[in-house]
Amino acid sequence: MRTYEKSRAKLAEAKQVLAGGVASTLRGSMKPTPLYAESSSGVIVRDVDGNEYIDYLLAYGPLILGHAHPGFNEKVGRAMAKGISYGLQHNGEIELARRLTEVLPCADKVALSGSGTEAVMLALRLSRAYTGKRKVVRFHGHYHGWSDSIFTSFPSPDMMQKATSAGESSVPPGTKGQSEFSLQDVILLPWNEPETLEATLREHAGDIAAVISEPVMCNSGCILPKPGYLEKMRELTRELGIVLILDEVITGFRLSPGGAHGRFGITPDLVTVGKALGGGIALSAVGGRRDIFELIDSEQVSHLGTLNGNGVATAAGLAVLEELTANGGAVYGTMEDNAIKLAGGIRDLFAKRGIRGVVNQIGPVFHMMFIDEDEVTHFDTFQKRDAAKYAKFAEYMLDEGVLVRPNGLWYISAVHEPSHIEATLAAIDRTFVRLTEGK
Repeated sequence: MRTYEKSRAKLAEAKQVLAGGVASTLRGSMKPTPLYAESSSGVIVRDVDGNEYIDYLLAYGPLILGHAHPGFNEKVGRAMAKGISYGLQHNGEIELARRLTEVLPCADKVALSGSGTEAVMLALRLSRAYTGKRKVVRFHGHYHGWSDSIFTSFPSPDMMQKATSAGESSVPPGTKGQSEFSLQDVILLPWNEPETLEATLREHAGDIAAVISEPVMCNSGCILPKPGYLEKMRELTRELGIVLILDEVITGFRLSPGGAHGRFGITPDLVTVGKALGGGIALSAVGGRRDIFELIDSEQVSHLGTLNGNGVATAAGLAVLEELTANGGAVYGTMEDNAIKLAGGIRDLFAKRGIRGVVNQIGPVFHMMFIDEDEVTHFDTFQKRDAAKYAKFAEYMLDEGVLVRPNGLWYISAVHEPSHIEATLAAIDRTFVRLTEGK
């Protein structure tokens, strides 16, 4: 059995000076205690107690190249040596913007920012300015950052908010402290229900500025869109003069160089990207139609941020894209093969141990859940999962030397190898026995 005494001591120390004891509320839910990292390399993280873990958390998504990737570090280090941030323009901004317009099918132009939350804020602002309308359609179980104007109650073991029914008339806030008026422009709908979407858009088209959607419901079960659903969403928004925003903060550069919209052949008006783009450095972007970005060109819409497009962030983005697109993007096949092997292996272990569960996988990302269902294709079904059992599974996996997020979302990186997958499956099998025996 591993010990976590130094992490526990560090947490107690942190709580004296750091609100919540962690820098992001999300991290505080890890059991038996939030871990404190000492170092990392490749797919291995080492904590202050000397424990090592195969990492599938990947810093909640950004580390698509793994930890301390030599090529990435070298390029970022070179940029740092020249000056981290100037408050002036530099060539890296142009190079990254040009590269993003090359790989993102929908992007005529881009705007750079620091986080996925900021990218969503800008996309919504542009949509309202472009259409002259104010309401936004979003969907149950999707996550679009933590800004007050879009952060709704998010039922997840590591977000600690209550679940809500699709039929609720009011939109529940995601946290205490949000203004009671902050979500008055949000229309909250069930996802993957084309008839409900069409009826709402047609009824309220005169008020709706944008529809924002994850192209794959990664945060809540890795649920895929039903055949034709995104196409219908695109058709309706185009017909009714509504901006379609695909939030690809997770799927961007993970499902393909062109993200999910490139993989699926859907062209949104705007796309938000982050996480993998920065490889662990704070970086996000909005890409999309030239005529929408003319609102920034003409200074009708303000896009602000002291550190936007800084030298280190742009170097990080360029380094990630260079690694991912090398050899014709061959690494995507490797990542997906490893994800298929791991997801398939977990399904086999469910059957072997007589445990009911589902694994939804696309590309190098999947969601694992304990649930008494044969498939999970709708958010309402996802809500039936045994979240407490999975959180205990994640806790036990730490003892096996595997780091996973407590909500069931797994990421595969470019540097995971078959040996890591095999070791992980063996660890899962032992953990399933432990869960079954209640030890």
